[in-house]
Amino acid sequence: MPVHNSDVERLFQELADLLEIEGANPFRVRAYRNGARAVSGLTRSVADLVREGEDLSQYQGIGKDLAQKIRELVSTGRIEALEEARDRVEPGLRTLLAVPGLGPKRVKALHDSLGLTSVDGLKQAARQGRIRTLSGFGAKTEQSILEELEHFQAEESRFNLAEVEDVADSLVSFLHGLQGVEQVTVAGSYRRRKETVGDLDILVIADQESGVTDHFVAYEDVREVISHGQTRSSIVLQAGIQVDLRVVPESSYGAALHYFTGSKAHNIAVRKLAQERDYKVNEYGVFQGQEQIAGRTESSVYAAVDLVYIEPELREDRGEIQAAAEDRLPVLIEAADLRGDLHAHSQATDGKDSMETMARAAQEMGYEYLALTDHTQHLRMTGGLDAKRLAEQIEAIDRLNGRLSGFRLLKSTEVDILEDGRLDLPDSILQKLDLCVCSIHSKFKLARDRQTERVIRAMDNRNFTIFGHPSGRLLGSRPAYDIDMDRIIKAAAERGCSLEINSQPDRLDLTDTYCKAAKEAGVTMAISTDAHRTADLQLIRFGLSVARRGWLEAEDVLNTRPLDEMLTLIRR
Repeated sequence: MPVHNSDVERLFQELADLLEIEGANPFRVRAYRNGARAVSGLTRSVADLVREGEDLSQYQGIGKDLAQKIRELVSTGRIEALEEARDRVEPGLRTLLAVPGLGPKRVKALHDSLGLTSVDGLKQAARQGRIRTLSGFGAKTEQSILEELEHFQAEESRFNLAEVEDVADSLVSFLHGLQGVEQVTVAGSYRRRKETVGDLDILVIADQESGVTDHFVAYEDVREVISHGQTRSSIVLQAGIQVDLRVVPESSYGAALHYFTGSKAHNIAVRKLAQERDYKVNEYGVFQGQEQIAGRTESSVYAAVDLVYIEPELREDRGEIQAAAEDRLPVLIEAADLRGDLHAHSQATDGKDSMETMARAAQEMGYEYLALTDHTQHLRMTGGLDAKRLAEQIEAIDRLNGRLSGFRLLKSTEVDILEDGRLDLPDSILQKLDLCVCSIHSKFKLARDRQTERVIRAMDNRNFTIFGHPSGRLLGSRPAYDIDMDRIIKAAAERGCSLEINSQPDRLDLTDTYCKAAKEAGVTMAISTDAHRTADLQLIRFGLSVARRGWLEAEDVLNTRPLDEMLTLIRR
């Protein structure tokens, strides 16, 4: 079975969760969590490193015991310690771990105090008011659990985009490796780069003699074969992701790609245009009567209904049809447009690499600048900087910039927005910085008006540059705080502040719809990685996907500007 870095990360986190439920030694639990983070930050496949005989324990966060378990997983497809933990912990408790907002400590408390072992039991206990009586919970937590359970069942079968990327890439390579396979494309919501993906739709052009569907169902990562035919097969992978494969003739490939990429609403709108012209559009092509008049390429499908080509990320029926008809679609931002990254951390707080290592990694990516945005004092768990330590860091950055050629490390910080709207450090030190990323890391449960006013008061500070991860959500584990984003966008436009698109795969925050609203309001966005190690700088591709889905062009994004122009633009 192919082993991806994301598999190792997921399984180590699961083992840590199960051990924590059992009350295992906290240092042992932490070792697995550190190992999971370390593997996620590697730029090379751990499976390749194992096959090449690399000593994995040389990497920070991976000790000899964890290195052995990675080798075990790569060679056998299993981790015995994890399987033993799964046998010891009731299956219902493992399901409860998937409920956003719980986590292993709370699952353990719910089980030990109330004997809960299922989602239904949890829902019943919350409705009966029994959870609020437990230490560390309370009425607000109980209500939050009830709210999460309302949409838990609908969301549990979806996977974060980053989770399926390795899986999709490996499958595409596996299929391309078969003689007679000419083209392979992953369609569906994955191609539209949605933040979560339910399943994968793969379209293939292949010779009839290639046996591509036989090859597909024989993939090593298959947990279950749902169906197997000559032109269509479906499987479920070990991670639980369903994959559907369709073999399509070259003459219909564009039409099939359009059909299976979606979205449903977009396709309906295109079909309506076709009907107005007495055409029929389906997965086999565009037809006038019985004659196929288009469908070999996607462009030909759009041209048949008098539209220019529409990029997959825009296909959500949010105005793209009319824009295409009027030839005013945006020229979407691309990776090559970016000149720098405006949110990154170093060892000074909770980052893993030195500021020089981070700077040189950014320069190797072709960037002109990187903003070092270590946390401030209010976020104590990260060792946040007070004014004195930040002043020392400013001097250190000046010294480092003296050694860097053709690149500048920007003096910045990720400063906390306090409950009353003040920034976490005095203006006297903040005004010495090139820019400030201002974020909320506490008091997520404030009422909507209070949360909104909190941020707008912070924006009144002339040192406020970028609103970091504006909704505060963590996909699958923490909902966005209640905030009036329309008011925030308006306030940012009035004050000349920017909003961030945070590229961390579990954030992807701001959302695509609010990106589009911000663009229309004239607010400049910043696409940043919130990198905590050099490998995280590569996560920028996920932020770019959000930006493209939000109709953003290069001119809409702060960090597409050359350094001097960018600094001039943010000056308030």
